Amino acid sequence: MRINITTSDKTLSNTLVFPILKDKKLKNTLSKIAATTGVSIDALVHDFEANNKEIHSFYGAKGENIFLLGLGENPDGNKVIQTCRSFIHHRKEKLAANLSLNLTLGKVAVLVENILTGFFLGTYNINLYQTGAKKAVPLDTKKAQLDVCVKKSDLKSVEKSADRAQKTADTLRKVFDLINQPANKKRPQDMAAYAVKAGKESGFSVRVMQKPEIEKEGLHGLLAVNRGSEDPAVFIVMEYKPKTKKNVKKIALVGKGVTFDTGGLSIKGSTNMHLMKSDMGGSGAVFGAIEMTAKLELPVHLIAVVGATDNSVDALSYKPSDVISSYAGKTIEVIDTDAEGRLTLADGLAYVNKNYKPDVMIDIATLTGSVIRALGYAAGGLFTKNDNLAKSLIDAGTQTGEKLWQLPMWDEYKPMIKSDVADVRNYSGKPIAGSITASKFLEHFVNEHPNWAHVDIAGTSVTANEFGSDRNATGFGVRLLLQFIENYVSK
Repeated sequence: MRINITTSDKTLSNTLVFPILKDKKLKNTLSKIAATTGVSIDALVHDFEANNKEIHSFYGAKGENIFLLGLGENPDGNKVIQTCRSFIHHRKEKLAANLSLNLTLGKVAVLVENILTGFFLGTYNINLYQTGAKKAVPLDTKKAQLDVCVKKSDLKSVEKSADRAQKTADTLRKVFDLINQPANKKRPQDMAAYAVKAGKESGFSVRVMQKPEIEKEGLHGLLAVNRGSEDPAVFIVMEYKPKTKKNVKKIALVGKGVTFDTGGLSIKGSTNMHLMKSDMGGSGAVFGAIEMTAKLELPVHLIAVVGATDNSVDALSYKPSDVISSYAGKTIEVIDTDAEGRLTLADGLAYVNKNYKPDVMIDIATLTGSVIRALGYAAGGLFTKNDNLAKSLIDAGTQTGEKLWQLPMWDEYKPMIKSDVADVRNYSGKPIAGSITASKFLEHFVNEHPNWAHVDIAGTSVTANEFGSDRNATGFGVRLLLQFIENYVSK
């Protein structure tokens, strides 16, 4: 979809959308729309309140097909994106290839990046492998054009926001595809190929370690999880370096890359096991964040690593009671083979800490069902002892609408993962504080790094929503991490 930004409403198409905030100036906004479209202001005020996702459609005096799209009151960025995506999603087969957007009324111009991101995401189709004839989507063609009318005073800022929105939507669509892919189409080598392609297209380097090199490096946590798989693990190291060399801050991201999780010998129930194709949602967030950082050429040295493997059942699978080593040299007693993601993350954290010495380390993962029981599907769990880092991540979540809630990292939880035979065990064995004890486990492998945080997105990476009949990818974490990075480097 091409985008044309204009300050004249004379060139707009016959299908016109007005995104409208619910605020004190709503009646004034509707009065202007009534005056330009030739409809009754009384009718508009009666029929439209601008509630979130509320839609009022009518034909103007010149035959224009007009939509009023309610954004609600004080919506966050994520809500704006979902509202606009929903509008396009439910009409994508009916809307013409030429669509116009009027952003001259009220304060919607400040929301333009999120509005356009939502519009661009609206044509996304989840039916990756359906063989039947697909319905034509006029807006999802090279000829499609979105005309955006803005005030002259907003022109430059909107042009910048529109460019960023297109890059964001393009990245998110790829992340959606990756997370929504079935496990047999998303093996570790496929994950590596995804990273290599993204690096070439966006401008960051990618190093892929194959199993012999992983063994040589001593990434024993990743190797243990991989033992039951027919596909060798890969360890993906991505690095973006900015053009500037002065006062560059260094951030490391570690994403969980378990391409399918059966639970291993501690096998999961079958009811929702098919959703475990999305257990690499953390790596999707990391892939998206480094891609966007490179696209925007941010002044930061960013390192992102992903250990990719599935967790399968085989005669060679690692077993409960096994004691394994780790990249950090610490020994781990395996209590539950379904607590596998933390083993791969432990190696990733220790690796970036030792080899890159970052100023900040953040790992992100679909790690525990416990965080869903605590927070539901509205927010990710945040774990860190650094209150300044916590505030920065929470602020980034508030800015983007990808919310985080901080849970405790008190040492009172530490005895729950004490092992009699090893340095630490991977699971407490108790049905309480599961997300917290997982974080305390990871803490053993960061070598007391002062600026480390763990983000658990088990409840937010895939959700039941209007864009599919089953739970599907949200891309949660991409915009959150990007906003955090931008805020951090601007200090």
